[in-house]
Amino acid sequence: MKVFYDKDTDLALLESRRVAVIGYGSQGHAQALNLRDSGIDVVVGLRAGGASWAKAAASGLSVMEVGEAVSGADLVVMLIPDESIAQVYTDEVEPAIRKGAALVFAHGFNVHYGQVTPRADLDVFMVAPKAPGHTVRSTFAAGGGVPALIAISQNVSDLAKDLALAYASAIGCGKAGIIETDFREETETDLFGEQVVLCGGAVELIKGGFEVLVEAGYSPELAYFECLHELKLIVDLLYEGGISNMNYSISNNAEFGEYVSGPKIVTAETKQAMREVLAFIQDGSYAKQFILESKAGNSLLTARRNQLKRHPIEVVGEQLRAMMPWIKASALVDKAHN
Repeated sequence: MKVFYDKDTDLALLESRRVAVIGYGSQGHAQALNLRDSGIDVVVGLRAGGASWAKAAASGLSVMEVGEAVSGADLVVMLIPDESIAQVYTDEVEPAIRKGAALVFAHGFNVHYGQVTPRADLDVFMVAPKAPGHTVRSTFAAGGGVPALIAISQNVSDLAKDLALAYASAIGCGKAGIIETDFREETETDLFGEQVVLCGGAVELIKGGFEVLVEAGYSPELAYFECLHELKLIVDLLYEGGISNMNYSISNNAEFGEYVSGPKIVTAETKQAMREVLAFIQDGSYAKQFILESKAGNSLLTARRNQLKRHPIEVVGEQLRAMMPWIKASALVDKAHN
């Protein structure tokens, strides 16, 4: 596996090109600001009157309606939610994007599952930072970067890979490492990781552990600390140096308990369920379900969000975090600005 770094990229390829970032959410704000700070001519394309317009303008970025931003751009970067990309591409991007421009994605979902069929005259590539947007921005602002994946779908200009590397470097990823993949591999592994481990698996494990302790008569406050609060401390050790590094730092008692009880939680049946989730993703069933949910107005998504807000772990967590002002002081997410 070859890993590319800043020394392998040519930022000058972007210095004569305009980049239109469509969207100003988690990734949109991060990538637009990082591009600007790297000296790239960047505009943000948004709906007039949308909630993000004032935030982007307040950050000193040039903001335009989507069609106007696209028409003057050499690279158009789709950083709106996955479920919105197909409609925005069809209605506003495809009619305005110039022949020979580059269409850029941060996730392969829409191309891989056939929701977007880019015009044949366009370069099409992906630059996928391996971190949430707020981390992409905070790490860049601190002088670092996060790793990224790149993938090429259409290479009309014969420069698509070079442009992808330059773009990844401009948002800070060349400091951490850039790896080439393809749209299928990025999409399927990303969805699997989110659903089985990072979001779906971790959240259900946290909630389940909390519920078992509270059902057994232990206080919600202690259950919160043991099942959620301290997870960050463990994840930081894992992030820093892998599982062995974490085990080196914890007590022998905690490590022994890992070996004794961990396999009782993640069993052969659990791994079989993981395989079934992977198949669900690979055959397009998950994508179909997600797209239908979006077209139906996200009623299930909204209901589950509201249900989670009322979960005791969220209620007690909000109270306990108020006792620890340093968490808010160093928060990555500031909803008022990004």
